[in-house]
Amino acid sequence: MHLGDIRVPAGPVLWIAWALALALGAFALVAALQYRRIALWLPIVYALLAMTAFLAWAGAGAAGAITLTGLLGGSISLAVPLVFGALAGVIGERAGVVNVAIEGQFLLGAFTATILGSLTHNPFVGLIGAMFGGILISLVLGAFAIKYLVDQVIVGVVLNVFASGLTGFLYQGVLAPNAATLNSPTRFSLIKIPILGDIPVIGPALFNQTFLVYLMYVVVALVAWAMYRTRWGLRVRAVGEHPHAADTVGIKVNPTRFWNLQLAGAIAGIGGAYFTLVSVPQFTKDMTAGLGFIALAAVIFGRWDPLRAALAALLFGFATNLQNLLTVLRTPIPGEFMLMLPYVVTILAVVGFVGQIKAPAADGKPYIKS
Repeated sequence: MHLGDIRVPAGPVLWIAWALALALGAFALVAALQYRRIALWLPIVYALLAMTAFLAWAGAGAAGAITLTGLLGGSISLAVPLVFGALAGVIGERAGVVNVAIEGQFLLGAFTATILGSLTHNPFVGLIGAMFGGILISLVLGAFAIKYLVDQVIVGVVLNVFASGLTGFLYQGVLAPNAATLNSPTRFSLIKIPILGDIPVIGPALFNQTFLVYLMYVVVALVAWAMYRTRWGLRVRAVGEHPHAADTVGIKVNPTRFWNLQLAGAIAGIGGAYFTLVSVPQFTKDMTAGLGFIALAAVIFGRWDPLRAALAALLFGFATNLQNLLTVLRTPIPGEFMLMLPYVVTILAVVGFVGQIKAPAADGKPYIKS
């Protein structure tokens, strides 16, 4: 089933959306003054209306059309590394280990995916290599933070710098001179799911994607379910909230933290594979561009919950795609503002929750068995 393009006038849409948004804002203000709880749907609808008004204004004089399918599909694709990074952060911090090294796991995962994918011409082999790249960073993080009780944030920052320097050095010395054989991995191609891919609007956006996007759907659902409904999830949350109580009932706190950190590293490595097996079919120095830190912000924004963190990562992916789209369409918005849009959204999201949310009680605190 194919629907033709539906064109809407920018002016009326802009004013109607803003009028409805102002009405919702007034309703929320009255509810707050009367100390009534504001329903979750209200800020979501308000954000959608405000975004509709913004897109109507930005696209009015643009040199092209803003399509809903392209906006949604691009946002999901760009959010893939952020979602995997956010899930890695959630698992690590739920177990009591602050994983600041997501950026380094992205970089090493992208690097190993490039080499193995180039040598074998098989993106799945590259994906497995990316997982091992993420695990290597986690092994070092776990050894220093859990066994030797080094400050977890400091170790994470050092590992990010180490991964940046190592991959940059190897890129200059190994990949660049041998680009044809070592820096030309085979990318994942688009896979359209029958019937589902033909659903108007959301079908092409959700079900005409690469293998990594479908893997993202499965991993998000699996982690979100397992975190609260399995023995594994109970143990992870126990060692991250009350490690002493967990120890008294026979849970080995430090081994549990260590192995879950390796699981988080493998998931972050999958996110790193996106950069060279989906986005750009070659590795370049520092190509992750700080997205590991945005993934860490998504963990906080998502309140250390797998599903909420994934949704937060999708929000940041939407901001990135919006920046790219409005830049291409040559909208009246200054280019400098568009470049900083994803990071502004990240800062506003995290600052807005300061003091309102709490991390797991033992997050970042080493456990010493008494």
